[in-house]
Amino acid sequence: MNLLVLGINHQTAPLAVRERLAFAQTELSEALTTLHALPGISEAAILSTCNRTELYVNAREVGPVLDWFAASRGRSAHELVPHLYQFGGEAAARHAFRVAAGLDSMVLGETQILGQLKEAERIARESGSLGVLLNGLFQRAFQVAKEVRSETRIGAASVSMAAAAVRLAERLYPSVAECRVLFIGAGEMIELCAAHFCAQRPRAVAVANRTLERGARLAQQYGGQTMLLPDLAERMAEFDIVVSCTAAPLAIVGKGMVERALKRRKHKPIFIVDLAVPRDVEPEVAELPDAYLYTVDDLAEVVSEGVAARASEAQAAELLVEDGVQQFRQWLAGRALVPTIRELKDHAERIARHELARARKRIAAGEPADDVLARLTEQLAAKLLHAPLAALNAAPPEEQAELVAATRRIFRLHE
Repeated sequence: MNLLVLGINHQTAPLAVRERLAFAQTELSEALTTLHALPGISEAAILSTCNRTELYVNAREVGPVLDWFAASRGRSAHELVPHLYQFGGEAAARHAFRVAAGLDSMVLGETQILGQLKEAERIARESGSLGVLLNGLFQRAFQVAKEVRSETRIGAASVSMAAAAVRLAERLYPSVAECRVLFIGAGEMIELCAAHFCAQRPRAVAVANRTLERGARLAQQYGGQTMLLPDLAERMAEFDIVVSCTAAPLAIVGKGMVERALKRRKHKPIFIVDLAVPRDVEPEVAELPDAYLYTVDDLAEVVSEGVAARASEAQAAELLVEDGVQQFRQWLAGRALVPTIRELKDHAERIARHELARARKRIAAGEPADDVLARLTEQLAAKLLHAPLAALNAAPPEEQAELVAATRRIFRLHE
């Protein structure tokens, strides 16, 4: 098995490293094309989220994959190695199943990662870099995740990033209901955050996005306003809570923008949650005395609450993962037999076609059909059994017992 996984996550690398190694959604297809084109790499998929970047490949060696990963991010392999993990074979399958089931997430049992993994599979498939091995891996990962969600309660008490952001805001403000909330972006994470914050019935809601159309769809759900990203500098001072998660490659909220907003607010504090990787908000914003900036890593303390209570559910989920690994192992073993099975069928069909052609000639020459059919069956049996009988007769004494047992099993010969 040439299955390899190479990656970083929130456990092995800080946010400052993860954001430098992340892939934007728009560059995944081209990245997969170049990775898949490397010698020795027959399949490839890339999973890149706020908490992890992972390469799934069908490759003989990990070295070329590591070198490509580093070069594609403008880094040296030496810089990446301290933060990387790698898995091969069954360990790689186990890791993929744990990721899909939310067992390797910052939020234990969270469900968003499954959708992100499905999106990674879709992009790889459409890019032409998905083959039999990775397709089989991902399909079984999706099945394991489904079983974990239906047979355990691991996600029942989990605290999502969105819910954690609300909890942190409530530490600064007595009530979110008295606050004005601004969402920057209109993707899935912002939709989740909007649902949690707007459940508290804030005084006002606004959505800033690159395009008005998508931002308007989200804003309308909660009776909010819509603005474009260039409007942020002028309107930032209106809001008490800012939640940002876009796919922008560079920060869109700078220290100067927030500093000017605080002055206009007469230094009334602003609570900012930056859930983007790479970050949407310059880290220097945290230096401002009245700005309270939180990133995905800062939410770890809140989202870890309840982990102990879900420990038994996590154990049950791990057992389902191991069942999935065993099934994947059996599937791989079956795939290894495919070439032999195909050759065996081709061999039998060639013999059958040849003998059928001879039989038709004899019938055309006037031979009785019954005689031709009897001869046909004799020749088919003789030619199909020729190779196994020859192998049995030629086997050395020390191999005969094993070969005889295998032959009797294959042909279902009863004692």
